[in-house]
Amino acid sequence: MVPLFAQQALWGGQDIVSPEIHSDNSVTFRVYAPEAQKIQVTGDFLPPREIDTQVGKTEGPGVADLLKGSNGVWEYKTAAPLSPELYSYSLIVDGVKTTDPNNVYMIRDVATVQNVFMIGGGRGDLYKTNKVPHGTVARRWYSSPTLKMERRLTVYTPPGYESGNKRYPVFYLLHGMGGDEEAWIALGRTAQIMDNLIAQGKASPMIVVMTNGNAVQEAAPGESSLNFYKPTFQLPKTMEGSMEQSFPDVVNFIDNSYRTVKSKQGRAIAGLSMGGFHSLHISKQYPDMFDYVGLFSAAIMPGKDVKSPVYSNMEEKLKVQFEKKPKLYWIGIGKTDFLYQANTDYRKMLDARNYKYVYYESEGGHIWRNWRIYLSEFAPLLFK
Repeated sequence: MVPLFAQQALWGGQDIVSPEIHSDNSVTFRVYAPEAQKIQVTGDFLPPREIDTQVGKTEGPGVADLLKGSNGVWEYKTAAPLSPELYSYSLIVDGVKTTDPNNVYMIRDVATVQNVFMIGGGRGDLYKTNKVPHGTVARRWYSSPTLKMERRLTVYTPPGYESGNKRYPVFYLLHGMGGDEEAWIALGRTAQIMDNLIAQGKASPMIVVMTNGNAVQEAAPGESSLNFYKPTFQLPKTMEGSMEQSFPDVVNFIDNSYRTVKSKQGRAIAGLSMGGFHSLHISKQYPDMFDYVGLFSAAIMPGKDVKSPVYSNMEEKLKVQFEKKPKLYWIGIGKTDFLYQANTDYRKMLDARNYKYVYYESEGGHIWRNWRIYLSEFAPLLFK
């Protein structure tokens, strides 16, 4: 008797391993496409290439050709072993970018879905789910009186939170343009990094709050009352003051909903790109709210046509903030990031006023690989 299965997804898959990670950490990609004329792979494991974006030239993932075999299977093997890291990639079949049909592991980044794979060892082990105590990740809805809407955020609570009565410090971690409250959990591997750092004794147990920095949105695409629609970078109310002005609503919700350390000494804020911009301006707007500030590949100044009291009197607000002596002001940037010069100019301004900060410079550009590094470097410095 032949058993019948209800899962329609059981049928139609290719019996091919791709990507195949070899013992020396080289990787082979395969796809069965006998009628295709040209297949390429593009991903952040390849040497980068310069691309044009809406915000200027920056580094983008490289491209490599797959070779077609007599059996209709196309293959590409990396020329050298890959370093430990979480990598993302896509296939390009006859000019059309698509996902690998043999790899079920995918992550959405704004409006793009890419496959991912992991090379373990070294820093890459921080990004893995290891046999350590695990925290809890929850999606919570909160009321924002300032924005006049119900909004969604993601909260990581450390191992043991549910079973104890201890109060914990809070780290607010903000995404970049086009992202949302899912970005740091999915692309940033926040839960894995925090679990592993806490288990190793390198980071203090803390609550991590990942907000939606797009003040016009209730929640991530597909998770709001708008339901399914195509995500886009082109969102209003992102870097014009609304996020900064409404941020106390987030802090109030977290302090009223969780066992937190309700003081400046018990709060940190950091973000990448647009989230770094928000972190910079939120922390100076509310100088008694955060003792730890992190700018990851941060945008620095608002657009020339942006008018908001949040961005006025910047030098005076920074003076007040630094006179209150934050315990940590941390700046990280990649050497080829398109925001490198803006960060250099900002650091020169801080240096001229003798404002103390920690600087971390990495290889590469405006990429998640750097932001995971910055998180793994920044988090151990908090709440010591």
